Amino acid sequence: MNAATVVRREIVVDGLETSYLEAGAGEPVVLLHGGEFGGEAEICWEATLPALACHYRVIAPDLLGFGATAKVVDFVDGRMRRLRHFARFVEAVGAVGAPAIGNSMGGMLLLFDAASDRPLLAPRRIVTIAGGGALLMDSPHVAALFDYDGSTAAMRAIVTALFHGDRWLDDAYVERRRAASLVPGAWEAVAAARFRRPAALQPARQPSGIAYGRIATPTLIVAGAADKLKPDRWWDELVGQMADLQVLVVPDAGHCPQLERPGMVNDALLAFLACGGED
Repeated sequence: MNAATVVRREIVVDGLETSYLEAGAGEPVVLLHGGEFGGEAEICWEATLPALACHYRVIAPDLLGFGATAKVVDFVDGRMRRLRHFARFVEAVGAVGAPAIGNSMGGMLLLFDAASDRPLLAPRRIVTIAGGGALLMDSPHVAALFDYDGSTAAMRAIVTALFHGDRWLDDAYVERRRAASLVPGAWEAVAAARFRRPAALQPARQPSGIAYGRIATPTLIVAGAADKLKPDRWWDELVGQMADLQVLVVPDAGHCPQLERPGMVNDALLAFLACGGED
């Protein structure tokens, strides 16, 4: 990441310390990172933010419970608590209605909000990178996301699950993600989101599905062709339901194609965002 053009800022949103990265100038674009252990704005968007900042004011927060933002978990409706906090953040930084790009959990949050009865965000355009669609597969790679114990070996398993290429297993990169996962409160916040009620009480939980057919916002799906966490061609069900949808399948990339194939993904993002002025 080009530190000369990227600034980390801190603000208070509804009483909660909120940290974010900002770069560039002009029309705003907001970025939402993934929800894995060690997930945060800088690691997720280090290959994206500088490229978009040449054309836009790019804002990438650490979402509630992650990175340097307040470690708060809502056990009644964690998804909506995170969305409400993010919506208030967008208001605070002057980015209401800005195009939004999310990776994994971040993309799922954008789609969930867009399909709701009363969307909080209403971005002009949505990009979801490996977020939404079918549930994660039952596999050792998915298990690695849930079974993290803070060790180097466990973080190496997460990195293996997220990426297609072996070069990401570099010791320094694994340790960087591990360090992010062990910021005070970060492990607890992410682990808590994985708690589940006993089976007998599951019917009391609110339905968590997304009504994709209700989403009218122009949307781009970016999918890694070698994603180890998602079913094969997971985006097909969305193509059949969403009215204004484009799909980019990125070869030789896993769950984070914006990191593995940044040139291809950044070109696609810029082209998609540029069309926003015509909507």
